[in-house]
Amino acid sequence: MEFLIYEIIGQIAVIKINRPKALNALNPLVIKELDAVIKEIEESPDVKVLILGSNNHFAAGADIKGMVDCDVEEAKSFSFSNSLQNIHGLRIPTIAAIDGYALGGGLELALTCDFRIASSAAKLGFPEINLGIMPGAGGTIRAPRLIGESKAKELIFFGEMIDANEAQRIGLVNQVVEKEQLMDTAMEWARKLSEKAPIALKAAKETIEAGLEEPRLREALKIEDQNWAGLFATSDQKEGMRAFIEKRKAVYLGK
Repeated sequence: MEFLIYEIIGQIAVIKINRPKALNALNPLVIKELDAVIKEIEESPDVKVLILGSNNHFAAGADIKGMVDCDVEEAKSFSFSNSLQNIHGLRIPTIAAIDGYALGGGLELALTCDFRIASSAAKLGFPEINLGIMPGAGGTIRAPRLIGESKAKELIFFGEMIDANEAQRIGLVNQVVEKEQLMDTAMEWARKLSEKAPIALKAAKETIEAGLEEPRLREALKIEDQNWAGLFATSDQKEGMRAFIEKRKAVYLGK
């Protein structure tokens, strides 16, 4: 791979964007490689958590030079929305480890993850309005769901960057750590998640997503009830509860 660094550490997949001269800006070649790796992770029974990161800058948006002369149809083909949705749709927990710039498409990439951990040096934002466009790979949809309509509009309409502490204050990131602690913290989170019951994690993630998409409370609760009860058909449920009763650590097999 030319633009990604990809490795498996135990049961944790780590993807780092590696296009430093462009501050890790996203372009079709980066996305093509990302698509291939995400498909591999999706099909692997051994990967339990994904960390998305980079060296220095998470991703400074999309490559503007590649978009400036696009017409409407070309712009549609340049959109990374479907690829980012594939990350959002992964059934395993996902963590974005954000250092430096996470702007535009880079922030949209981070928003596909379940968790975002930022270094104290991180800068986040949607600068697209300053280029005569708007976020087009999930930013206008995912950000309001995460931080509320008004705060999302503030970020998108003004197009200004915010620092990591402000991002944590408004709920855009889960935790802020020092730069040198970023990947260690992400790995610590990933290791803890990898020890949880994988079927229960997948069910919880799917149920939360279904609940967000279902506006009727009673129907959403029915989905939760069905998915919760379904876990009692798994060996992991029996192991988890027996381990609790026997005061030992559970060993989950994903069955």
